[in-house]
Formats: sequence, C-alpha cells, structure tokens
Amino acid sequence: MKIAILGAGIVGVATAYELACDGHEVTVVERHASVAEGASFANAGVLAPGYVTPWAAPGMPGKVLRQLLTKHASVRVSRPLSGGDIAWMRRWLRACDADTYLANRARLQRLAFYSRQRLNEVAGRMAYDFDRSNGYMVLLRGDQEREMAQPGMALLRELGVAFHEITGAEARQIEPALNPDTPLAAAIFLPEDGVGNCRQFAVILRDAAQQMGVNFSFNTPVARIDTAQPATIYVANDPTAHHFDALVVCAGVQSPELLAPLGIRLPMRPVYGYSVSAHVPEPVFAPRSGVMDERYKVAISRMGQRVRVAGSAEIGGTPDATNQHALQTLYKVLSDWFPSAGRLSRGVQVWKGARPMLPDGPPVIGASGRPGLWLNLGHGSSGWALACGSARVLADQIAGRQPEIDTEGLGPDRLR
Repeated sequence: MKIAILGAGIVGVATAYELACDGHEVTVVERHASVAEGASFANAGVLAPGYVTPWAAPGMPGKVLRQLLTKHASVRVSRPLSGGDIAWMRRWLRACDADTYLANRARLQRLAFYSRQRLNEVAGRMAYDFDRSNGYMVLLRGDQEREMAQPGMALLRELGVAFHEITGAEARQIEPALNPDTPLAAAIFLPEDGVGNCRQFAVILRDAAQQMGVNFSFNTPVARIDTAQPATIYVANDPTAHHFDALVVCAGVQSPELLAPLGIRLPMRPVYGYSVSAHVPEPVFAPRSGVMDERYKVAISRMGQRVRVAGSAEIGGTPDATNQHALQTLYKVLSDWFPSAGRLSRGVQVWKGARPMLPDGPPVIGASGRPGLWLNLGHGSSGWALACGSARVLADQIAGRQPEIDTEGLGPDRLR
C-alpha cells in the first residue's frame, strides 16, 4: 500500500521503518527540518519497562497538591492555563480510580516490555550502534523514599522484573561517581534496564528506512486532512491534494488539531518536560549509565560523552516560556549526585519539550474509525520506551495480522 505518516518523532520513524519492512511504499511528512525534533529530541533516554506506569494513579492527586507550592516540585502548573488543560485535569482525576489505574497499568506494561524486545531486535539489525548503557538505578535518599518505593517494588516482583534492593554503599560500588556527601539510604538496581539516546536511534532508523525506499518530506507542515477522504492530505501553501491508501497520524501534540475536523476528538494536552545536557570533562566523575532521584523524580543519564539531567511535568504555560524553577531543580539534583559530571560553564543544551499526554496513560494505537485513517499517538513521557512496540503493533494491524500482544484498551474506543 501507499502509506503516509504524519510526524517524524521516534514513534513516527519507528512506524515508517516497520511499514517499510512489510513492503509498503511509505512517505513521512514532518514540519521540522529533521527527525526527533520535538518531544523525542532530548528526553531522559530511560528504557525501564517496569517503571512505565500511568501517571493517573490512586493517591497521585494528593501528592501533586502537596507538591505544588514546594520549591522543587516534580509537577507544576503554569499560566496561562486553558480550558483544555482544566478539562484534561478533570479526566485525569477520574482516571486515578483504582480499577481504571490497574487496567491502564496492565496495558502499558504489556506494550513496554514488548517494545523493549522489539527495540533490541531492531537495534541488532543495524550496521552501527547508538549511545546506550545497561543498568538503571533508583536512588532513595531517606526512609521516606524507601517507604514510598515499596509499592513500586511489589509491582516489579509481580511482573517478574529483575531488580535488587541494595544499600547506599552497594549503590556507590555500581556508580562510584555518586557524591559521598549526599545521604543515600538505599537504592533499587535494575540490571536489565538502561538508558539510550533516543534521537540518535531515530536518525539510525531514518537512514535504515530510507535505504528501504521511505521518503521523508521535511519542513512540510500539514494544513489539513481531507474530511471526505481521510487518507488524503493538504500541506501548507500547496493546493494540491496528496492521495494515499492509508494515513497514520503520529503528530504528537499537533494531532488533536488535525483530527478534530474529522470528528475525532482526543483529550490530549502538552505536558512539558525539561532537560539539561552537558559535556563530560572527566568520565570518572559521571554516571556509568542512568539513575533516577526518587524524591525529585529527576533522571540523570550518561549519553556517550554527555551527561543529561531530565525531569519535571508542567501543565499549562507556553512552549517558549522557560520555567526557571524547573531548571533549578535539575541543576540541584545533578549537583547533589554528580557535581563534577558536566561542564556547565559553556556548551550546555537546555531543552523544553511538549509531551503528548492522554489523561489516563496508555497511547492510542489502531484504526480511527474513518476509512484509511490510523492512529499511533499519545505516548506521553514514554514515547521512547513504547515506540518500537507501538510501531510493530500498528504495522500488524494495517496488514490484517493479529499483533503479538493483547491490544485491549489501546484503541480509540477507550476514550469515547
């Protein structure tokens, strides 16, 4: 089939690759100048399926409220706050129901573990590698963090995830650059998880897809999808209709605007995250792989010759307004654990990205209900961890094959 994909983030590029593997003629339409320029550009890079769980969970509303007025909150609300943001938060509150949470957690876990399997299979085919490191550690500063981590460890045991609850001294043996002056009561070490450079991998996938004939049309904003023929698109400043046999929407936070004229209304909002990346002057002072500070929900990852610290969840605000308090938290956590890891005097990359978040957690993958129109979107902060599995699931659905995992609850019907 002749298939167009709207969006060249990690989800769109992975989808293009899988569809090309199935023999389809694929065109990717992207408004930016290259792949992974949006939410995929400078994320934390964490690949830990056991920690891919819904943000909408029992007890979360209270935790968020308690944090809102603290200096180093992991969740922030910024102005302007739109009516769409408020409606999203209402749906998020409803999704914090225990039964809803358990159902969505199961959906995410199936997809996350399958996606890690697919990523490893795809990466194994590539001629060259990307920056990645094995091992992921959750740092527990004190007794309060140890208590808060117990439900998470119970879930890891239930899922059969390999992990070890270790002492602070044992954690420092695994990550010897951890600052000895910062109290560390304990840690959770996941030897089979790790971190990887999402954007590098997207570039590798782009090259592999191009070798199979995929055409990437960059700097090409989509003006609209034809409401009468949903596999037809119009691009900006061009009256020509571009016809395809199928259309896959992977356009991140732009997706709701493109789909609304077709009667497809998605409760998706941008939830902003931040990262700071800096050159590593002396590798001995940097993390070997990735760690996450449980108290502040901030990840510190080794990306080749750079260290990246990432976190925060900001509702409201605008894409071009930087929340300095969020950045201060990132710098604080980096200084607490790896004070000499990055050269912060020059060459620092500060990034703010809009995560395409649905209120209940899982993405939407599958047929839209309109002829020829397919959806693969709403992965939130877990796009990197879910992309390869989501792409294979959608490619199988388009081919009329049964996907290798249960896709119950991943279709758009869940949100109606």
